[in-house]
Amino acid sequence: MFKKIFLLISFLFIIPVLAYEVFTPKEYKIDESYNKLLFVVDFSNSMGEYLEHKTKVSQVKLLMKKILPQISTDTEIGVRVYGHTCNIFAYNACRSSELLVPLAKNNEANVNNALARLRPRGMTPITYSLKQSVNKDLKNKTGIKHIILLTDGGENCDESPCDYAIDLMKQRRDIKIDVVAFNVHDSEDLDQLKCVADVTSAKFIQADTSADLVQAMNELILPHKQVEALLYGIN
Repeated sequence: MFKKIFLLISFLFIIPVLAYEVFTPKEYKIDESYNKLLFVVDFSNSMGEYLEHKTKVSQVKLLMKKILPQISTDTEIGVRVYGHTCNIFAYNACRSSELLVPLAKNNEANVNNALARLRPRGMTPITYSLKQSVNKDLKNKTGIKHIILLTDGGENCDESPCDYAIDLMKQRRDIKIDVVAFNVHDSEDLDQLKCVADVTSAKFIQADTSADLVQAMNELILPHKQVEALLYGIN
């Protein structure tokens, strides 16, 4: 009886793995000594909602002031934001993404000053923002490129960040995309965001409170052990 139960449990775990073609290549490891760190930050309309008596966007701005001093001065830091403009046309709204602060060392003051003047207004073009980050912001940058995506919701511009991450990893494996899902509860959105982190050998963290948010960011920027990727459908 015990043997039958064990086989059933094993079968249930194996099926999802086969469905997503998940594997962990031994030769694929990410160098944790980052020197390029690009924050991709959500400024969509929902970031203006209140959580614990403060807007989510104000909590993110405070977070950046706390964590930037902890990053090595040898690290180039930059910030791209999305959803910070309001457009009546969907095409334009889904391209509301801007490299607010280009990558550079000793960029703390520039980042904080630039974020301070923005307010949440628009949609959530995550995939477009990741494409811009990879193809423009990190273009011609050597070494491992580290993106930290901070969002309070999923893609709403008819694209799939998961599909994009899979295609990206088929072409190159020098980019890692950590994802912080801030007060996100929709299961489909969470699956998409987790996929982005998984396929790029990165971390996915859910943060439901301001304390969770600080803890998540500390975990991502402080030194930690290497991890192997769970790659979805990459051949």
